[in-house]
Amino acid sequence: MQQIYTYGNYLKDKFGSKVYKVGINISGFTCPNIDGTVAKGGCTFCENDSFSASTNEVQELKGFHLNLNSPSNPYLEKQLQQLSLQFDAISKRQRQEYGAQKFIVYFQSFTNTYAPFDTLKALYEKALSFPDVVGLSIGTRSDSITDETLAYLAALAKESEIWIEFGIQSVYDETLEKINRGHDAANVKEWIIKSKEAGLNVCGHLIFGLPGENSTMMLETAKQAYAWGIDSVKYHPLYVVKRTALANEFSRGDFTPISEEEYLDVLIEAIKMKPKDVSVQRVTAGINNDSLLAPDWCRDKNIQIKNINRALSPLGLKY
Repeated sequence: MQQIYTYGNYLKDKFGSKVYKVGINISGFTCPNIDGTVAKGGCTFCENDSFSASTNEVQELKGFHLNLNSPSNPYLEKQLQQLSLQFDAISKRQRQEYGAQKFIVYFQSFTNTYAPFDTLKALYEKALSFPDVVGLSIGTRSDSITDETLAYLAALAKESEIWIEFGIQSVYDETLEKINRGHDAANVKEWIIKSKEAGLNVCGHLIFGLPGENSTMMLETAKQAYAWGIDSVKYHPLYVVKRTALANEFSRGDFTPISEEEYLDVLIEAIKMKPKDVSVQRVTAGINNDSLLAPDWCRDKNIQIKNINRALSPLGLKY
């Protein structure tokens, strides 16, 4: 069996050692379709509290939120402290448990370019100063990054490994409207292409099973995302968690989650059409606690991976 070209393969080929992503959650970050700038309530599948950074570390930041036009950031030093504490704890564990040798600092929760430029610059440069850090991966939205930030990241990319992760989700505007995304597909395409032209690496997040979408639509999203020039991809099934708008739709019978069988069919076809040089960072997702309402097959990741490998086997592939 041949392993799918994964992000881990890419990093090992490039750096010649085990490189791990260190997921960081900085208090004070939010997103423009939560704070009312483009919409309210966030995406319908997003349980906002589940993405909050731990406020036990920096209690003062609870309730404090930044945006692109924030006039000042009185808590920058606290955020930098939070960044250091999280990196130290997580990288230490990754060294001990997995033999990690180098690290990519992954700004993960919410929209990590949605803050004043000076704040972003301070956080990114602090992250790059940590021992054995070779780069950054920045999760964001295409409507929440400025030309100034893009140019700055492009300058960093001359010396470090810099990735931007965009939530593409779907290329159908009617779907994006249904999930309260707050921007259209043309906006995502524009910023992916601009990011590539600036010399940055781009990871695209795709969700299969969005409301109203069939398999043909899901695969068209994958096809267009590849054509836009993404370097890496994360595939997610849409699952329903409590305290979300999607949970309300599910309880009314207005939303039926994707079956595991359909997800596997779409995933395998998406992988088959994927350009060989596009690495895979994720093939599924889920949560194993009482917040998950449906589908139940998203509860156990080990079983999901086993079934994905079984579906890949006829192709001579494994994850």
